[in-house]
Amino acid sequence: MATIAKRITLLIVVSAIGAITGILLGGPWLWLHYICKPLATLLILWLASRTVEPVSPRYRRAVLIGITLSLLGDVFLMLPYDLFVPGLVAFLLAHVCYITAFVAGSNFTQKVVGVSAFVTVGAANLYFLLPKLPPALTIPVLAYVAVLTIMAGLAAARAWALRDGDAGLARAANTAAVGGTLFVLSDSLLAWDKFGGGIALAPLWVLASYYAAQWCIARSVDRNE
Repeated sequence: MATIAKRITLLIVVSAIGAITGILLGGPWLWLHYICKPLATLLILWLASRTVEPVSPRYRRAVLIGITLSLLGDVFLMLPYDLFVPGLVAFLLAHVCYITAFVAGSNFTQKVVGVSAFVTVGAANLYFLLPKLPPALTIPVLAYVAVLTIMAGLAAARAWALRDGDAGLARAANTAAVGGTLFVLSDSLLAWDKFGGGIALAPLWVLASYYAAQWCIARSVDRNE
């Protein structure tokens, strides 16, 4: 990883720690969360935007728009108002952008296998969580889970398809697949914390896996990462 990318990554880690610390401590420390949560995502956007040799211009453009929409979702979800649905929509659209990036490079069979694996995980979560959801959130959550699992499945399929080809593309695709998997983990933890009765130290696990997911997707833009 180039020196500047390492420096940006260090800033992302520091900002992520600030966001997690601020929400865990709460009270007079909440300002730290409000500053650092969007800042970490903004730095991830910067990391992706400065790539010199992207996988492709289309891939980079889709990822940049996706991270930008994620930044909007971050702001919606952290504000002390009931903006869960706008935040959900922002992240749903972000995943549509990631799908646009990940859809090329794998064949139909690989796509079906990759998506099916993550649909199984999503279906298992929904089986236990749907009875706990407010009725008004059922359709938005179902739509979100569908798009999330397609995104992660296509990232996995692409990594599978490119594993024996160009080394740079294979590394980038593997990084994106890890990012997609971490996104599923982060959102699953968030859902169980919000609707399933709570998880100890939830902000730590949710935000750590979320920022790792976004970092991986941002790094996957660079074919020489």
